[in-house]
Amino acid sequence: MQKKALIMQGGWEGHRPKEIAALFKRMMEECDFDVEVSDTLKVLEDSHKLQGLDLIIPVWTAGKISHEQIHPLLDAVANGLGLAGIHGMADGFRECIEWQFLTGGQFVSHPGDDHVEYKVHIKQESNPIVDGIEDFTIKSEQYYMHIDPAVTVLATTRFPVANGFHTTNGTVDMPVAWTKQWGKGRVFYCSLGHTETIVETDPVKTIIRRGFVWASR
Repeated sequence: MQKKALIMQGGWEGHRPKEIAALFKRMMEECDFDVEVSDTLKVLEDSHKLQGLDLIIPVWTAGKISHEQIHPLLDAVANGLGLAGIHGMADGFRECIEWQFLTGGQFVSHPGDDHVEYKVHIKQESNPIVDGIEDFTIKSEQYYMHIDPAVTVLATTRFPVANGFHTTNGTVDMPVAWTKQWGKGRVFYCSLGHTETIVETDPVKTIIRRGFVWASR
């Protein structure tokens, strides 16, 4: 049976949600998913609809989510619905602590903005999401995150690269991609993907595609 994915697009326009959502729609259709795209969070209020989905991909940054929307989603993922996303997903609904608990991390800064060249280190070589992928260098935003210690880290990057007040703390290895469980559901996140070019560049594209498929019910 063909799996069903829902992509939610919206929030801050600077992350080009419609364009990124269109890329993900093509990506998942190539993986034989039946894909629906929604530009409203009201779709989350339909718990019956959520039960019929295999995967939700939020392409949403700096938005607001209501009690009536987050709680059906929390329950649906706990019952096996997959949740997977990139970049701004970790800042999707910054006022909602339930969202942060569900996704496993929260964006707090990107020192140096979009001009930082940094290395991504693969940490779980035997994991199917990153199997066969070697460490690579990328030039984009380097996300500094607050992380749930329960996540399974797939890749990291080392801070500091760009200057900032954080540099006096010394070096830290920051998760770039991870997985976690939420009840019976799987959650995948990758902080890469500030632009369509980054999303479509390998090995980033491969990691995202594998992570989305892995997370699905």
